[in-house]
Amino acid sequence: MKQLIECVPNFSEGKDMGVIKQITAEIESVEGVRLLDVDPGAATNRTVVTFVGEPEPVMEAAFRAVRKAGEVIDMTRHKGEHPRMGATDVCPLVPVAGITMEETVEYARQLAERLGNQLNIPVFCYENAAFSKERQNLATIRAGEYEGMPDKLKDPAWKPDFGPAEFNPKTGVTAVGARDFLVAFNINLNTTSTRRANAVAFDVRERGRAKREGHPITGKIVRDEKGKPVMIPGSLKAVKGIGWFIEEYGIAQISMNLTNIGITPVHVAFDEVCKKAEARGLRVTGSELVGLIPLKAMLDAGRYFLKKQKRSLGVSEQELIKIAVRSMGLDDLKPFRAGEKIIEYMIRDDSGDKLVDMTLAGFADETASESPAPGGGSISAYAGALGVSLGTMVANLSSHKRGWDERWEEFSRWAEKGQALKDALIFLVDEDTRAFNKIMSAYGLPKSNDQEKALRHDAIQEASRYAMEIPFRVMEKAYESMEVMQAMAETGLQASVSDAGVGALCARTAVMGAFLNVRINASGVEDKTFTSDLLERGRELETKALQKEQEILSRVDQKIKED
Repeated sequence: MKQLIECVPNFSEGKDMGVIKQITAEIESVEGVRLLDVDPGAATNRTVVTFVGEPEPVMEAAFRAVRKAGEVIDMTRHKGEHPRMGATDVCPLVPVAGITMEETVEYARQLAERLGNQLNIPVFCYENAAFSKERQNLATIRAGEYEGMPDKLKDPAWKPDFGPAEFNPKTGVTAVGARDFLVAFNINLNTTSTRRANAVAFDVRERGRAKREGHPITGKIVRDEKGKPVMIPGSLKAVKGIGWFIEEYGIAQISMNLTNIGITPVHVAFDEVCKKAEARGLRVTGSELVGLIPLKAMLDAGRYFLKKQKRSLGVSEQELIKIAVRSMGLDDLKPFRAGEKIIEYMIRDDSGDKLVDMTLAGFADETASESPAPGGGSISAYAGALGVSLGTMVANLSSHKRGWDERWEEFSRWAEKGQALKDALIFLVDEDTRAFNKIMSAYGLPKSNDQEKALRHDAIQEASRYAMEIPFRVMEKAYESMEVMQAMAETGLQASVSDAGVGALCARTAVMGAFLNVRINASGVEDKTFTSDLLERGRELETKALQKEQEILSRVDQKIKED
């Protein structure tokens, strides 16, 4: 797996797109980096940029972007609603795949050192990249903001981690960090009052609000023995938040950073703000995401809101996202485009050459053409996907049947299992064709000398083994899916029992068809221990699938006669 990190620099310019484009052009000039999102805000006068790639290209892109920001942004003229201290206010690195937080910290510190030494910018390291506990919290580093930085840098306790301890009025100060995936999440209120929005923000954010003597607003702040305010914690962990008024929308918002969505997911934050707002006579009208969000967070939100309705959770990925968007009003201020907001969608392969992205007619035409792929393996996987889709449909229909309300969770669990198996089989449709193409590529390798011949031989053997393993996985998933059809034939909606039967027929076809591919590809594998083991397991699965099919069809036939 490639090491992937995300970089989310925040630049102190949100109005002049010409300036913003000059900065993002620097990022796009680095090969191996994918610019995912550019999110300017006029009221905050701030742009959040997100890009991803392997560590070295990302580090280079970040350096070039910070350098350009220092050239085109003049902080002496900057005004905005959001706290800030520099042209590049913050530049966090986030581990995405194949890389640990510890490794990401090292990259962040390397970047900070380069920015400080080569661009002469005072740089503080924060969050996981901080060199001391006192500098982990970004709010502590940013305290005083841009206007307070000249005096702050004179304090020996605030000597920058890298770069000069001298204030540059044009570029200001930058913080470089390493952190977990942060979701910037704003919740819209039916008020224009920043004070009321702040009150709700203090109710929920982890830090909470300062404790006061007497009156909760005008009373004297209670302080501890060190003179620090005594805080009353808010109701949500791993959440930072403030209230503000957004002039372009004419509403007040609660602006939150969810610093660990494993602790407080977006849907929990949304529901909690709804409760606290209502207690203060306010209504939540919707929300917005600033930057990107992981797919899992959206799917979890969709399941959460479906569960509250006692509806089946076993629906498609697209439907779960739709439910999440509608439930949290993510399209309240502007359209929510999943392809532009969900990080996995931004980096997925959209080359258009996937079989599963074709129309039904296009898939059939491609299969019928002179090309040897897609072949029986892909068709078997697709047949299995269609079969378990039918079983899942019966489960979802059953979960919504009037009078069966108390059984919705039972059928929801079957529908979720069916959806997972459907997704696995859909993946294997294209993977079977890729396995075939690997064999063709291996045979096309050069063989002009002994070394090349050995490499070609090994590549052919590896590809041939894979070409057996993929259809065997189809067999396993298709057979497993028959449990869904059997359960629906036994306990599902009577009117849809024939659909469960058709699903079982498709699953049996998938098992038997995939086994034909396991067998024919075995001839190219020299490792006979490997082939004999896989063939024996395949024969067992085929026998079990035939038996299971008969059990299901017998039950289906019985129910149809009873009807």
